[in-house]
Amino acid sequence: MLPELFQQEVLAWFDLKGRKDLPWQQSISPYRVWLSEVMLQQTQVVTVIPYFNRFIQRFPDIEALASESLDSVLHLWSGLGYYARARNLHKTAKIISDNGGVFPDELELLVALPGIGRSTAGAILSIAFNKSYPILDGNVRRVLARHYAISGWPGLTKTSQQLWAISTLHTPIQRTADYTQAMMDLGATLCTRSKPLCSECPIQQSCLAKRGNNIQLFPTPKPAKAIPVKQIVFLILQDHQAQYLLEKRPESGIWGGLWSFLEFDSIEHVIAWSLEKNASCQIIKQLKQQRHTFSHYHLDYTVVIAKTAKPFSNIMEANRLVWYKAEQIKLLGLPAPIKKLLQEQYEDDTHDSMYETG
Repeated sequence: MLPELFQQEVLAWFDLKGRKDLPWQQSISPYRVWLSEVMLQQTQVVTVIPYFNRFIQRFPDIEALASESLDSVLHLWSGLGYYARARNLHKTAKIISDNGGVFPDELELLVALPGIGRSTAGAILSIAFNKSYPILDGNVRRVLARHYAISGWPGLTKTSQQLWAISTLHTPIQRTADYTQAMMDLGATLCTRSKPLCSECPIQQSCLAKRGNNIQLFPTPKPAKAIPVKQIVFLILQDHQAQYLLEKRPESGIWGGLWSFLEFDSIEHVIAWSLEKNASCQIIKQLKQQRHTFSHYHLDYTVVIAKTAKPFSNIMEANRLVWYKAEQIKLLGLPAPIKKLLQEQYEDDTHDSMYETG
């Protein structure tokens, strides 16, 4: 299919069936487009919507985001996953704010900012500035790989270059914003990963995968490999004032910049740490092992709940270890499993307190 005809078919479908009521499609600005595109990376629209709305309410513009602490940003991001996105949002907001608060409208300037790749930059330029720049997010990759029967995992350089060339060729000069949104909508609503609705697709007649009756082959999946398993022990430690001891994780790596429980290789290491710090910990109970899965490994964690009647401060290390009351914890950035464990522990404590006084 000629690129011009491809564009016409896609835009005609968008005019009739495309989504136009998503939160980030209202009062369009570079800031709102950027925020939504970062949130939508590897995350579904239905999940992103409430997070986006909370962010915009708390941080209505880039200056508001730049002026807040990273803890505040991570707190609102808690549960959305891939926390490097939130850290990069904060870094980029500060950079732009420090340079006058004007969002760049050039590709080279955008991709130089933390967390903005070529596709995110293309979305900002095409949707917010209506400039003719292609995108290649997961939805668009799937549509193009199927339509042109492009073999090879898209993560491979050769395959990626092919798909970028096609996306560039098909991006129109006019109505770029609508076309960009239309392509993302096609992948999200019709050309889905499983059970695509080919009968409703505006470009089904020219789709090579449909013609060959082998849609399930495209895009080529990532080569499978065994996912390693890491085992750790979390220590939920409560002091005589019903405060919990939390540790701020390094900004790089898993759960970077978030608050978590102290982490150990084994229960023996928990005991050794308690003796070393003269913490006088009394282990109350040990919970059943649970699993949290990241993109590249499984985390099997055991939780040890302990209490100390001794008010000690000799374990504080450069403000990375802090005692927090339950009501203060609600304002921190926490990984989803940690937030869940704290909620369960708080409910147990509340129940025990009511039982003791009832």
